[in-house]
Amino acid sequence: MYTGKSYKLSEFIVWTRKSLYLLFIMSIIPTVLYEFFELKWLGISWTVLALLGTATAFIVGFKNTQTYNRTLDAQQTWTSILNTSRSWGIMSRDFLNDSEKTRLLVYRHIAWLTALRYEMRSFRVWETTRRRHNTEYQQYYVIPENDISIEEELSKFLTEDELKYILKTKNKATQIMALQSKTLKELYDNQQIVVLQFVDFQRTIKDFYTQQGRSEQLKDSPYPRQYAIINSMLVHLFCFLLPFGLLKEFDKLNESIDGIMHGNMVWFVIPFSVIISWMYTSLGQVGESTENPFEGNANDVPISKICKTIEIDLREILGEINLPEVPQPRHNIIL
Repeated sequence: MYTGKSYKLSEFIVWTRKSLYLLFIMSIIPTVLYEFFELKWLGISWTVLALLGTATAFIVGFKNTQTYNRTLDAQQTWTSILNTSRSWGIMSRDFLNDSEKTRLLVYRHIAWLTALRYEMRSFRVWETTRRRHNTEYQQYYVIPENDISIEEELSKFLTEDELKYILKTKNKATQIMALQSKTLKELYDNQQIVVLQFVDFQRTIKDFYTQQGRSEQLKDSPYPRQYAIINSMLVHLFCFLLPFGLLKEFDKLNESIDGIMHGNMVWFVIPFSVIISWMYTSLGQVGESTENPFEGNANDVPISKICKTIEIDLREILGEINLPEVPQPRHNIIL
């Protein structure tokens, strides 16, 4: 998540520079052919191009709206996890008279958060974190899940036997929560909690499973590929044809221009074509980096920070003093 007031233009240009290089070349070639080699037939009707540009703008706007909604859904899901986790900590402390069992339930919950965030950071083939413009930008921020193994993190909150069992499972978060339910059943059978407390605990576990499912759905259900490919095709087609559509329009300006620029107006096709095309490709790139809210890009939902915040809150509820530091942004970016 970006925590600054705004990205700098220089940062944005560096991030999109690959597209700028390509757009510059694509605008130079038809302009040179039109002006130097007198291939006047290369100029196409601006009306046709305007229709294509309008359709492209609609579909780019549609994609960006949908990808923003995905990120918003992810933020709301993890905000619910944050709020419910605090409730879990309070119930674990106040419903039980056994401090060891309270600590077990709280620490195991932190392990659940850890397993879930590591799963959310795992790679999917449709994600964009391994594309060059994103890997280069990762030098400006830290992805905690890439620096520390999940085994090392879980070992802080699970017993040795639980850790060995959980590391062998496919869905670690699900099985950790299943251990929570098993422990609650034992507490109820031993009459350490009454039926209403047991029901409240189980209802909270159900809420956690619901929130986990929503998070997994966002992770494993990409933005529909049919919309993604048509968006990409239309943007590329528009950017390719744009300089051809501008050739005659700028050539006509020579009739009303005197002086040094007379006869040279067609060269303005290059900068204006690059600027307009860059607007479309940049919007597409922004939408692409927003559609997967957990993958590890700079604009992701900060699930690592949320988990660390929950850990600090829950351990404070236990009365612990030696707490981890609150994560701080690096270059205004925090995950």
